[in-house]
Amino acid sequence: MNENQAKKRIDELVDTLNKYSYEYYVLDNPSISDYDYDMMNNELKRLEEEYPELLRDDSPTQRVGGEAVSIFEKVPHAVQMASLQDVFSLSEVEKFCSRIKSEFPDAQFVAEPKIDGLSVSLEYQNGIFVRGSTRGDGFVGEDVTLNLKTIFSIPLKLKEPIPFLEVRGEVYMPVSVFEKLVKKQQENGEQPFKNPRNAAAGSLRQKDSKIAAKRKLDIFCFNVQQCEGKEFSSHFETLEYLKYQGFKTIPGYVKTDSSDDILKKIEDTGKNRFSLSYDIDGVVIKVDSLSQRELLGSTTKTPKWAVAYKFPPEEKTSKLTKIEVNVGRTGVITPVAVFEPVFLAGTSVSRATLHNQDLIDEKGVNIGDIITVRKAGDIIPEVVNVSEKRSEGSYKLPDECPVCGTKTVREEGESAVRCPNVDCPAQIYRSIVHFASKPAMNIDGLGPAIVDSLIDSGLITSVADLYTIKFDDLLRLEKFKEKSANNLLYSIEKSKGNTLDRLVFALGIRNIGSAAAKLLCERFGSLEEIMNAEIEEICAIDGFGEIMAKNVYDFLREPHSVALINRLVSYGVNTVYKKTRVDQRFEGKTFVLTGTLPTLKRSEAKEIIESFGGKASGSVSKKTDYVLAGDEAGSKLSKAQELGIPVISEDEFLEMTR
Repeated sequence: MNENQAKKRIDELVDTLNKYSYEYYVLDNPSISDYDYDMMNNELKRLEEEYPELLRDDSPTQRVGGEAVSIFEKVPHAVQMASLQDVFSLSEVEKFCSRIKSEFPDAQFVAEPKIDGLSVSLEYQNGIFVRGSTRGDGFVGEDVTLNLKTIFSIPLKLKEPIPFLEVRGEVYMPVSVFEKLVKKQQENGEQPFKNPRNAAAGSLRQKDSKIAAKRKLDIFCFNVQQCEGKEFSSHFETLEYLKYQGFKTIPGYVKTDSSDDILKKIEDTGKNRFSLSYDIDGVVIKVDSLSQRELLGSTTKTPKWAVAYKFPPEEKTSKLTKIEVNVGRTGVITPVAVFEPVFLAGTSVSRATLHNQDLIDEKGVNIGDIITVRKAGDIIPEVVNVSEKRSEGSYKLPDECPVCGTKTVREEGESAVRCPNVDCPAQIYRSIVHFASKPAMNIDGLGPAIVDSLIDSGLITSVADLYTIKFDDLLRLEKFKEKSANNLLYSIEKSKGNTLDRLVFALGIRNIGSAAAKLLCERFGSLEEIMNAEIEEICAIDGFGEIMAKNVYDFLREPHSVALINRLVSYGVNTVYKKTRVDQRFEGKTFVLTGTLPTLKRSEAKEIIESFGGKASGSVSKKTDYVLAGDEAGSKLSKAQELGIPVISEDEFLEMTR
């Protein structure tokens, strides 16, 4: 095959495969088998490797990039990606429609489901996808082109190659994909994503597009931001055009001039929302005419021509049949309500945490009562109240640990009831899971199921035993083959070199999270120095109180803890802290983070602050130097304004670090 023949075949394969991708991912109506698709795709890969100069930007092989990006470049939005005014009652929707009709009696509206995802911009030049970016703060986002290319429902080439088109869409994670991801995270001992929206956002910001590709994200497109070479008079017209161009448009949108039709659309959408394969959290109502939108204008924050009706949490009543008590890794006994199953927010629910004795007493909950339950944020089940009292008084937590029988304690000023026995089997299991988790020692492959297996087999009874496990020990277990055994042993060995703050956090000292562990290490420099520190010295650390200091002091002098640490040291676990500060420009400065930042995760912002010697605090006070505020900043922002504390944006913050 010569170069001309190769070009002809590559063009044919690219166009054909893109057509099949559109049928599969957008129309959900494939006309070719997966096997045949894969064979054609493999042929294309071989030809592109042989003739790299013939590689096309819209080739389906370019949907997963080879190199990870080191940083996401900023992208200014020529047209603001504005947020909408939220409304929470049908009367507010009617009021909006009436206001529009009073100005434009002939006004029509488009009502469309509100996808609960992450807003992005897609840019096309001469019909080719050239850049994709996140919404950010509406004015500046970040370039996530490589990750967006992994979404097969995003066309890399348009049917009509107009000079320029910018489209706005909502990236989401299908519910089924989310459920599988959470299950895998739990098995690996990782902190699972709270909901599909967070999962989509986290996946889209992966620096390695290969990881993003594995998350199987999808998108619905719902707006034309800019367009050269085509003119439109209505929003409905733009949606139809997007569909024609090969985009997966928001499903179920309707056009009407009647507020009654809109209310009916909201009602029908609310009834069917939990049967969908993706999350929606409301219905958006927009004026259809683009010229009328122009005349209506916008406020400083939101357009006046649209509102977003948000669904209230769905609530159901059920009979409370039992209250179970679980023992956590620090000995905290947590009550869990078990009730007759109810179908809530798309799934069958029969359990919800009751947190502690104070909450039980406050709600007056007891076995046999009829309770009202809902899902907080449509995700986490919670008991709202007792709707019908059928018992005497409220449930009382047991005086003895349900696992080991030790008498429980409740310290003054705490809501938690605890089992004080550090050798309690329940605490041992959870302490090992915590020790191996990603924020702690990050032992990949050591999830809850594996921990269970290791404990049941008698291989481990504490975290120190992890470093004594042998290859042959693992092969005797049902869950292990040679490769998985080697991988786990490698991960365990690698954890010995972790930074000291990870080890301190992994030890599971009460009230000592990863940030507090880092402060301890910054102050004392080694585990030995921390163990020798007096309460007063620990308490002097900015951000520590007496309770935290006492918890550290007591834990590191408790005989079981000392024996454990000595074993870890003998196995070669790192006990010296290497400071990673860049310079001291933020020394003595306290920052408070609030809201959602355009490009930085909170953890990333905290790391930057600490690398320059500053401190990230969780609450605003007179000692606060700066409040770093993003979208949807709440009470912390208000308090900062009251106290006259400087409020800075992410851009201003990053400028301070340059």
